[in-house]
Amino acid sequence: MNDDVKVKLEKLENLKKAGMEPYPEKTSRTMTNAEALWGFLVLKLFRKEVVLAGRLKSFRLMGGAAFGNIEDGTGKIQIFLRKENLPENKYKLFTDNIEMGDFVEVEGTLFLTKKKEKTLKVNNWKILSKNIRPIPTEYFGLKDEEEILRKRYLDLALNPDSRELFKKKNVFWQTIRNCLAGAGFLEVQTPVLEHIPGGADAEPFKTHYNALDQDFYLRISLELPLKRLLVGGFEKVFEIGRVFRNEGMDREHLQEFEYTEFYWAYSDMEKGMDFVEKLFKKVVFEVVGKYETEFEGEKINWKVDFPRVDYFEAFKEEAGIDLNKEVSVLELKKKLDGLKVKYEKGWGKGRLIDAIYKRTVRQRLIQPCFLTGHPIEISPLAKADPENPKKVLRFQLVAGKSELGNGFAELNDPIDQKNRFAEQMKARKAGDKEAQMMDEDFVEALEYGMPPALGFGMSERFFAFIMNKSVRETTIFPPARTKK
Repeated sequence: MNDDVKVKLEKLENLKKAGMEPYPEKTSRTMTNAEALWGFLVLKLFRKEVVLAGRLKSFRLMGGAAFGNIEDGTGKIQIFLRKENLPENKYKLFTDNIEMGDFVEVEGTLFLTKKKEKTLKVNNWKILSKNIRPIPTEYFGLKDEEEILRKRYLDLALNPDSRELFKKKNVFWQTIRNCLAGAGFLEVQTPVLEHIPGGADAEPFKTHYNALDQDFYLRISLELPLKRLLVGGFEKVFEIGRVFRNEGMDREHLQEFEYTEFYWAYSDMEKGMDFVEKLFKKVVFEVVGKYETEFEGEKINWKVDFPRVDYFEAFKEEAGIDLNKEVSVLELKKKLDGLKVKYEKGWGKGRLIDAIYKRTVRQRLIQPCFLTGHPIEISPLAKADPENPKKVLRFQLVAGKSELGNGFAELNDPIDQKNRFAEQMKARKAGDKEAQMMDEDFVEALEYGMPPALGFGMSERFFAFIMNKSVRETTIFPPARTKK
């Protein structure tokens, strides 16, 4: 136990000896700080007694008086204490034992100081929560990024900008929810634990279900359960929920993240892109208040119409490979060698093509656009393009070299679907841990018939993008390695 903690524990005991409960069950707060400031003129005029509460953020002694600031979830307000205004020995009890970081309740009347600052003149107070561990000051704060993420509660306590960030994140998800519900989509909740993980190319987390004595996987996508609902007769469905992918961690990827997907029966790619464009523009404006954002030094303009970029044409132009022709695995690996991009021995054509695309084509896509017509090898759940069997009816919303959303004309041919799962299983056997598994139950569902449909998915990566931050920075409690 260090000396600072010892001193704090002594002050805790002093409060107890004075008859104070340092962790009471409730407060008599009558209004928030923001409400007190908003109603200041009326409250001051009628000398109305108010009770406020919050964390003490600053404190300074001035002879027989003291000034400080308390902060609640709505903002800060100044408080003023003077020995003559407080009962018995409560002034000295406060000045000797209350410190920055403590939560207090203060009662009094509002007045305006000589410097015209709205202030509460305290005539009584009580402790709400005594801290017994030193809190970093706002000036010095937390400097180490890993420590900030590991102890996010301190970052939030010290940094109003961090709190504001997560308020904006709430606006982000509520805007998406409201837009989808307003367009007639039904929000549903599907299982997090699955027998077969599917809907994305990702390595799953595995767990054991004791009650059933079976292994289950944490879902890597929301796709397959939602499409089963289309089989069941729903036409418009969506879900917002957590998905889990046991993959690498970088600026754009976390193993656990918030995700949404919607499925729209009897719709198609063009309708889907029109809807998604309006959705993204609405989200950007609601979150940042304008149609321009910045990402890694680039100004991103969301107000203009999003152009369409053909995958095959862009790939041929940037990578020098015509995907309309037969392309061998050897040729693709040779290209990656030339680009100095690492790849795994068991990767098939789809994974190799995607790696080349990310190093070449994606690096040129700065302003918002729809990348369309992906190779069939990298899209096992999308419907084939009737005009070109090498392509699928798929679109990605890309901006700032980042993939921000994925849309498909959904594959509803059960025979084709089973064959594509079989190809994915070959890739798994060859060593690709992210290739999709055969899902016989989903294939059986398709055999009962699923209408033509448009599906789209996006994650909180989009929020991180418009905030110009990493996904970890915009996750309230991100995964972090524990200290040894």
